[in-house]
Amino acid sequence: MRLGMFMMSLHDPARDNHEVLMEDVEIATYCDELGYDEFWIGEHYTASSEPVPAPMIFLANLLGRTKRMKLGTGVVNLPQTHPAQVAAHIAYLDHISEGRLMFGIGPGGLGSDLEMFGETDPKARGEMMMESIDVILELWTKDAPFQFNGKYWNFKLTDMVLEEFGVGVTVKPYQTPHPPIAVPAMSPFSGTMKMAGQRGWIPISSNIIPTYSVASQWRKYVEGCEAEGRTADPEIWRVGRTIFVAESDQEAEAYVNAERNLFQYYYAHMHGLLSDGGILGIVTPDPKMDPTSFSRQDYCDDNLIYGSPDTVVEKLLAFREQVGHFGVLIAAALEYDDRARTRTSMALLANEVMPKMRAAIGTSAAAQ
Repeated sequence: MRLGMFMMSLHDPARDNHEVLMEDVEIATYCDELGYDEFWIGEHYTASSEPVPAPMIFLANLLGRTKRMKLGTGVVNLPQTHPAQVAAHIAYLDHISEGRLMFGIGPGGLGSDLEMFGETDPKARGEMMMESIDVILELWTKDAPFQFNGKYWNFKLTDMVLEEFGVGVTVKPYQTPHPPIAVPAMSPFSGTMKMAGQRGWIPISSNIIPTYSVASQWRKYVEGCEAEGRTADPEIWRVGRTIFVAESDQEAEAYVNAERNLFQYYYAHMHGLLSDGGILGIVTPDPKMDPTSFSRQDYCDDNLIYGSPDTVVEKLLAFREQVGHFGVLIAAALEYDDRARTRTSMALLANEVMPKMRAAIGTSAAAQ
């Protein structure tokens, strides 16, 4: 099992924007120092609480600061940018990263972004995402002259093509045939996961959803793979979890149950966004449960994995027993309210939890 990190990023909106950006960079570079295998960064245009409007720029800034871990857009919201721009930017970043890039895509979901870009129709956003990625894939394989006529994008490059001078030539990716494409999902029995299986893309199960939903997503992914005669490979499945590791159970309990801490803020933030969006039901542990009875504290109690290294190993193994085999554990990056505590948790996860997880999984597999 490999280890990654996903960063929304999420911060107290009252804090200085530059300060939190530099903290995000520090967390990302520390991941590389600790041996994390991959790092994903989100995209939001209109939230000081999630202030990363350009994940590709953020990742480009990491190239000289990191050495080994793969870097992923988590995600590029395709309806919000012209596909020809995305195709060129991703291909270029793939080159300068020398193949460390993973290309996460999505339709967008932050309400204020959707309002600003005029994309409040979820069906249209889904169609735009699929049309965009199909165009991007064509641009990575086709040479001009070409013309695209779609429902949402129409463009051509037919007249100004001067091959002798390299004019009219589009950038192709470094990786063959292109960077790995990934899609996240939050809903139980997600149609997005089935589509990812059909297309052969990397499935990512969100850290904010309950255990039953994670398990259901893998079943839909397998269904999509089988529809195309493909065997589903759980090694490419990324599963997100919110994890806090302390030196002892007592220390972890004291922090998690304190009146103010980063988890109280995180779950209040997510609970509020999901409630306002009318989709709180996707994070309740029982799909039959009335979402209005599911409090912020209930959400934290159900979703957060915390404790000493041994306790976190035990909880993660129990979680894996319920959802099945997955290849990459993606830990969520949260507000950097206590630098020492955050770095300690990251280090304990990489240096103590993961080796014990791998040993336990290896022993279990050998016994079967």
